[in-house]
Amino acid sequence: MLVAAAVCPCPPLLVPDVAAGAAPELDAARAACTDALGVLAASRPDRLVVVGPAEQEARGAHPEGTPGSFRAFGVDLDVRLGAGAPEPASPERSLPPSLAVGAWLLQRADWSDAPVEGLGVGEPLAPERCVQVGAEIAAAAGRVALLVMGDASACRTLKAPGYFDERAAGFDTEATRALGTADVAALKALDAGLAYELKASGRAAWQVLAGAAEGAGLSGELLYEDAPYGVGYVVATWT
Repeated sequence: MLVAAAVCPCPPLLVPDVAAGAAPELDAARAACTDALGVLAASRPDRLVVVGPAEQEARGAHPEGTPGSFRAFGVDLDVRLGAGAPEPASPERSLPPSLAVGAWLLQRADWSDAPVEGLGVGEPLAPERCVQVGAEIAAAAGRVALLVMGDASACRTLKAPGYFDERAAGFDTEATRALGTADVAALKALDAGLAYELKASGRAAWQVLAGAAEGAGLSGELLYEDAPYGVGYVVATWT
């Protein structure tokens, strides 16, 4: 059963070593993520699953100890998922960037409150399948918590990675409202095609959350929302 969830953005720039001189620009987002992880710890979960976007369509599981790296972003910084013994490094076992950011957040918070595993979900994964995956996660342990990584649209401004799209603000407003109020139905209803066009990497992971939260009766709280680089970043908690 899902007992708590934290929604966090997943740009590598959240890691100060990657952001370098621009690091202070996301200090508020980092602080909100720390608060969200505190909510997860307070829920006393038996299992924490970190869910985030990955390139492949099929979902990919990553056991505790799976390594990740920010070397692709020019930084000699390695992380591993949770506090377990390191898994052997290999291309197949390496964390996708979204889960590497999640692992960094957990490492930064000295997470030791429950075993951790990761799940990468491909952006093309159909909403119905995302919901099904979420339900399977929630049913797999007594008290399950989710750390859900993902960004809203990347088309909020002319300098955004996806350039400006007038539909982006409306999409982000609805997604943010749904995440901040634990509106399961609204998350399920997010348009996968529109999310793809707006480069909203969090859509699939958010719909996994919706599937896991079905019937759990959780309430939401919005901790942070901004688009400092033309990309929507949201931090929320469900308890």
